Amino acid sequence: MKPVVVMLSINLALAGVNILLKEILNEGISQLLIVVYRQTISSLFLLPIAYFWERKTRPQLTAYILFLLFISSLLGLTLTLYLFLIGLHFTSATFSCAFLNLVPVNTFILAVLFRMEKVNMKSKGGIAKVVGTLVCISGNLLLILYKGTPLTSPGSTNGKTNGGRATVEAYTQGKWLIGSLVLTGGCFMWSSWFLMQTRVGRVYPCQYSSTCIMSFFSALQSAVLHLIIDRKNSLFIVKGKFAILSLIYAGSVGSGLCYVGMSWCVKQKGPVFTAAFTPFMEIFAAIFDFFILHEQIHLGSVVGSVLIISGMYILLWGKDKEAKECVVKQTISIEEAYHKSNIPSTNTDALEQI
Repeated sequence: MKPVVVMLSINLALAGVNILLKEILNEGISQLLIVVYRQTISSLFLLPIAYFWERKTRPQLTAYILFLLFISSLLGLTLTLYLFLIGLHFTSATFSCAFLNLVPVNTFILAVLFRMEKVNMKSKGGIAKVVGTLVCISGNLLLILYKGTPLTSPGSTNGKTNGGRATVEAYTQGKWLIGSLVLTGGCFMWSSWFLMQTRVGRVYPCQYSSTCIMSFFSALQSAVLHLIIDRKNSLFIVKGKFAILSLIYAGSVGSGLCYVGMSWCVKQKGPVFTAAFTPFMEIFAAIFDFFILHEQIHLGSVVGSVLIISGMYILLWGKDKEAKECVVKQTISIEEAYHKSNIPSTNTDALEQI
C-alpha cells in the first residue's frame, strides 16, 4: 500500500500547486519565469537531502548519465511545465488536470512505438488496451472541441450588451482551444518523461540526487528560454508575498518531493502504475477550483473527463490481465520443463536451474 499512499499524497499536493500557480498567472507573471524559480527552489531544497541521504550509495556520474538527466529534465520538467502553465493560463485548473489523465494512455502509446510494450490482439488484455486507448482519445477530442454549457452558476453580466458578451465568449473559446492543444502537447512530454525514468532509474537509482540534478538542468534551460522568448520581460524579478510563497511551495513540494516520489514509484511499480493516479489530481483540483477560485465547470469537461478516466482504467485492466496471463504461461512452461527432465523433487539445485 505504500506506493498507493505516496501517489495519492503527490496528486493532492500537485492539485494545490496548480491552484496557486493559476492565481499568480492571473497576476501576469511569465510562465517561464515561474519554471525558473520553481526548479531553482527545487534543486536548492533537494541538494542537502541528496548529499547526506545518498552519499554512500550514489554511483559515479558519467557523461551518459548526465545526458539522460539533461534530456529527461528538458522533456519532463522544462517543456512539460511550460506547456502546462500556458494551458493553465488559458483554461482552468480543473480542465488542465483533466488532460493529465491522458498521461497513462500516452505512456502506453509511446511504449508501444518504442517497443517497450507489446499488444496481443488475440487476448482479452490486448483488446482491452486498444479499446481503452481509443476511448481516451475520443475523450481528449471532446475536451478540445466541445466546451459545453456551464454546470455552475455564471458570474453576473449586468451592464454588458449582447454584442459585448458574444465578443468575450468568442475570445474565450479561442483561448480555450489554444489551451487544450498546448495541454495535449504537454501531456505527451510528461509521458515521455515516465519512459525516460525507467532507464534513468536503472543507471542512476538515486531519487533525490537525480531529481536535484534534473531540477538544476531545468532551471538553466528555462532561464535560457525566458531570455529568448520573453525579451521584453527579461528581468528575473517576482513581487508580492503570495507569489513568492507560492513559488517556494511549488518548487520544494511540487517539483521537489513530488518528483522524487514519482521516481520512486516508477522504480517500484512501473511507469503505467505511477501515471494511473493522475485522475485523483483532477478530483482534488475540482474541489479547490470550485470552493476557492469559484471557477465554472462545463459539461464538455465532465463528459470528456469521464471518457478519459474510463478508457484509462480499461487500459490498466487490460495490462493487468495480460500480466496475469503471462505469469500463468511461465508457470506452465516451468512445470513442463520439470516433467520432461524427470528430476526428483529432492534435487533443489536442478529445480532452481529450471
